[in-house]
Amino acid sequence: MPAIDSRKLSGLLCAALCMFVTPGRAHAGDAPQWMHAAAGAPLPAHDEKTDAVLLYEERAVNVQSLDKIKTRVRVVYKILRPSGRDYGVAAVSFNAHRKINGLRGWCIPTQGKDYEVKDKEAIEVSLPKVVGSELISDVKDKLLQIPAPDPGNVVGYEYEEDEQPMVLQDVWMFQREIPGRELHYSLQVPAGWEYKASWINYSETKPTQGGNNQWEWSVSDVKAIRKEAEMPPIEGIAGQMIVSFFPPGGAAANGFASWLEMGNWYRNLTNGRREASPEIKQQVTTLTASAGTPLDKMRALARFVQHDIRYVAIELGIGGFQPHAAPEVFSHRYGDCKDKATLLSAMLSQIGVESFYVVINSERGSVTPETPANYGSFDHAVIAIKLPANVSDPSLIATVQHPRLGRILYFDPTNELTPFGEIGGYLQANYGLLVTSDGGELVELPRQPSAMNSIQRTGKLTLDPAGTLKGEVSEIRVGDRAWSERARLRTVTKSADQIKPIEDLLAGSLSLFTIRKATVENLNQTDQPFGFQYTFEAQNYAKNAGGLLLVRPRVLGVKSSGILETKEPRQFAIEFEGPSRDTDSFEITIPEGYVVDDVPPAINAEYSFASYHAKTEITGNVIHYSRTLEVKELSVPVTHADDLKRFYRIVAGDERNTVVLKTGTK
Repeated sequence: MPAIDSRKLSGLLCAALCMFVTPGRAHAGDAPQWMHAAAGAPLPAHDEKTDAVLLYEERAVNVQSLDKIKTRVRVVYKILRPSGRDYGVAAVSFNAHRKINGLRGWCIPTQGKDYEVKDKEAIEVSLPKVVGSELISDVKDKLLQIPAPDPGNVVGYEYEEDEQPMVLQDVWMFQREIPGRELHYSLQVPAGWEYKASWINYSETKPTQGGNNQWEWSVSDVKAIRKEAEMPPIEGIAGQMIVSFFPPGGAAANGFASWLEMGNWYRNLTNGRREASPEIKQQVTTLTASAGTPLDKMRALARFVQHDIRYVAIELGIGGFQPHAAPEVFSHRYGDCKDKATLLSAMLSQIGVESFYVVINSERGSVTPETPANYGSFDHAVIAIKLPANVSDPSLIATVQHPRLGRILYFDPTNELTPFGEIGGYLQANYGLLVTSDGGELVELPRQPSAMNSIQRTGKLTLDPAGTLKGEVSEIRVGDRAWSERARLRTVTKSADQIKPIEDLLAGSLSLFTIRKATVENLNQTDQPFGFQYTFEAQNYAKNAGGLLLVRPRVLGVKSSGILETKEPRQFAIEFEGPSRDTDSFEITIPEGYVVDDVPPAINAEYSFASYHAKTEITGNVIHYSRTLEVKELSVPVTHADDLKRFYRIVAGDERNTVVLKTGTK
């Protein structure tokens, strides 16, 4: 999937970077006055779980010309807990267009003299979590470890940044996972220039104006964003200000203030990139020669880009935004998300099919209709295909009717495991920038039916008088349910390791079990449902209680969740991966000489966001258990968190229910 955008790396936890850096040589040296002033200020409101607090932040941006911006950054933390020591590492990203100068750090200990570390003690490392980054000398992180980042001590650092901007825009994300005491952002632009400031997820603060076209914004006592399970992405909830800069006469070629203008900017970056070379034209002819219909041709081209063009993301400078030319991607047989979209678009044009870029964030919720035009909002690119009038098929699920373009199909050529016609849950109901000849337009991608993402599990089992359960189970998975298992098994080389997902499933539901036989179906046939077939034996499955046998009719699979069973009240919405509809159906033949004494009641739980239906029936000597859990909405607002908690408790109760067997006759 998409590579980490180098512009977001500063938001990574320093814990992920500490493995690369060892303490430099610390020197006695007084910390600057601005840091001592912050150290003496009252702490922002926090609780006993807070690792550190941000005492002071200053970001001073000086726009000097179209291609030069200087920024000074100062940051001060107080460490509160041992787990907060990671804030003692200053981590700053740089590249050929962004230079870092004068990185210095200090520690003000609770006792003793101040410590100082200078720029020469910093080290440069490849970007974490980016495959192949060690081969690149252009994009790196500069790390400086500040000594003695111990609880009670204050650490801080400053640096200057000289940037040749790709876009005349800056993002001040002032809210984070720890509380902030005092934060400042200042802006200076040349005479005749203007700016536009947009606030997200926070009440707007008006700036104070100084001389020489200078403005300053300040916020204080900013609350921390405490992490919660299944919460929205940080970009979608954190307070931030997006500032765009405009020279005299309006937006520059690398500036914009609306999605329409951003679309024009991106279209200019991609002009000429989708021209097909003779080699591409020949490849299209070869791939489509045996295709009987236009849809078959489109599928053939999509498969080629999905599977024959290796995903490699090395994004240097403008390459973080601008795709490589289609002939280059084709000849090298690799590229990142926007490269793969470019090549597929070029190939589709050879069969008379028009398509468009869609830039998007791979985390749904990062961009909303209220988000202002912001180049940093996106980290991925997919494609919107204008379907010809004669192309119609039930498999083209991810299709919408556009008011100007007609029917368009969204498709992610980077996702090798989702078939043509569908999109993954991370894209569904997600907002992206559709780029056409008319500019940019923020659009919502379609949400697929819940049945397109499902597990259908059926089991035929037999129980013996000793309580041992044995039999066979079949699972059919489609959508993201299939994608996740294929992704998990795609690098597995030993056939014995292919049953690891089955072992994990059984271990989550059974205490003692043995797998007798297991097979995987359609592992590489992504246009077919993925499947598991397995036979197992579970000892002591039925529990003896005073001569009765207690049998849990829900044999496998846990659908309940304890994410809301916490002491702290929920702060943020609960996000689901996507719509889904899972079903279980088990038949358990009871041992001879036993009859059913008690059956749990049917469960029917209906909520706007999800439903759960389960029932247990008896036919002769067979227990029939069936259930369906459907996720209908993608997000549950925090105001309905109690309803979701009740829902999960209903599911958990059903999953614990038992059928009671006794000896005797009916």
